[in-house]
Parts: sequence; C-alpha cells; structure tokens
Amino acid sequence: MKMWIVRLALRRPYTIAVFCLLIALGGLFSFKGMLVDIFPTIDIPVVGVIWNYPGLSAQDIERRVTTYSERGITTNVNGVSKIESTSVPGTGVIKVHFQPGTNIGTAIAQIGASVQTGLRIMPPGIQPPMVVQSNASSVPVAQITVKSDSVPEERLYDYGLNQIRLKLFT
Repeated sequence: MKMWIVRLALRRPYTIAVFCLLIALGGLFSFKGMLVDIFPTIDIPVVGVIWNYPGLSAQDIERRVTTYSERGITTNVNGVSKIESTSVPGTGVIKVHFQPGTNIGTAIAQIGASVQTGLRIMPPGIQPPMVVQSNASSVPVAQITVKSDSVPEERLYDYGLNQIRLKLFT
C-alpha cells in the first residue's frame, strides 16, 4: 500500500529530484529569513497582586485579604483563566492567569479598580497592593538562602542584598 511512493520515484526520478531540491531551497530561504534576538519579547499573560500587612498570620491574610481579593478579581476582570494564591505571614500573593489574546493593559486596569474597591472591606490600615505583570525578565535566574542561628534576620537580609548579591553581579 505504501509502495506507491517508491513506484513514483522510480518512474519519475527527475520530478522527485526537483521536488527534493525545492524543499531544500525553501528550507534555506526560511532559515535566512528567521529573526534572531538575544532577548526576545515573550508575552506571559500573568499578573501578580501582592498584598502586604505586617503582623497578620498566614491564615488571617488568606481569610481577610486574599479570599476577598480573589472574589473581586473573578467577578470584575475579563479574560481570567485561572487564579492561584499563596498566603504567608504578612503577605498574600495572587497570580491571575489570563486567556491567550487578552489585553494585559486592560486587565491590569480592571484588577487595579477591583482591588481599590475591595480595600473598603479589608483590615483597617492595609495598604493598596502592588499589581505587577509577569514577564520573562522578572523570572529569577537564581535564588539564594542565607541562614544563621545567631545573626538576626534583618542583618542576614542586608548581608544577602548588599554583599552576596553585589558580588554575584560583578
């Protein structure tokens, strides 16, 4: 049943040779026309909403901040495909994934309006969240953990930020 290709090649060898040559030339022309970029623009349809309220436990952040914010985003923002959230002591992070083709600028504006409206039912004194668009340059290349039993956390943070990080960049 698949022998027809072989029979065609044997009956018309010049046609097959020209066909193969055209495929090779098409490959060369398409290869020359390909654009090469060291840092290509990659549109990632994900927006992060970061709430900070120092002193609140992870459970309180989830119950009093993250859940209400998720509900507002779900009902007020168009093109949402999935929402993920993480709550840790003092911080709630919501990642909003959008459907392909969604205008991210419009989505960020809708998220901003939604969280501003939701501020009224949040714990008193909470600051408006940071709304950031994820892009390829914001993805960390490396992550370092610094730990000590005797040095306070603030000093470790400063050491990692001002000493280790600078040495890695230079």
